[in-house]
Amino acid sequence: MFTGLIETTGVIESILPKGDVVELTVKAPAIAGELRDGDSVSLSGACSTVTYCDARTFRVEMMPETQKRTKLGTLRSGSRLNLERAMRVDSRLDGHLVAGHVDGTATVKEIESFGATRKIYFTAPEELLCGIVEKGSVTVDGVSLTVIDAEENFFSVGVIPATLAGSTIGELRGGDTVNIETDMIGKYIKKYLESTFGRKNGDEKVKNTLTWDKLTEYGWS
Repeated sequence: MFTGLIETTGVIESILPKGDVVELTVKAPAIAGELRDGDSVSLSGACSTVTYCDARTFRVEMMPETQKRTKLGTLRSGSRLNLERAMRVDSRLDGHLVAGHVDGTATVKEIESFGATRKIYFTAPEELLCGIVEKGSVTVDGVSLTVIDAEENFFSVGVIPATLAGSTIGELRGGDTVNIETDMIGKYIKKYLESTFGRKNGDEKVKNTLTWDKLTEYGWS
């Protein structure tokens, strides 16, 4: 479990295919010396397990699902990553609850600068957009951000100077791909509503017909 508050950034030193997995070696002297084998680390939003570490680097193994679902499979040696170690249960929970399970990717549509801050617009598949709500939380490349706009075909976030300086978000340009994890609590609510109000016809799931009017009728306000 993570918070979406980036501790440091790292650089991919090597990418080595090993059978069904790909081994990534990441240079991150700020945290590598404090890691242990088996620890969880978020790599630009994707939870990964440490298989080796020394004072300056650590290694993780990336399975095919991670390569397909996230942008990590397209990165190269020299690419920078946002890094966060797993949260401690005895510390404050800043950011928001982040599982490190990337739902998919989005594309940078437009970036607006407002002095020292930026507003970034993203396009994304419908299955991601339906889990993003205005003023809710979304994880972009492992960074916890607040949603400004949540429309049918895009969403936007605001980014403060500290985040721009302390993560790879400040390096984004139009057309870039980012990892997205939608709000964990929202996903459970959506699953519950679909299972409660959806219908099944044999083995085929029938499209859910739940609307806001129906929710109001059922007493949801």
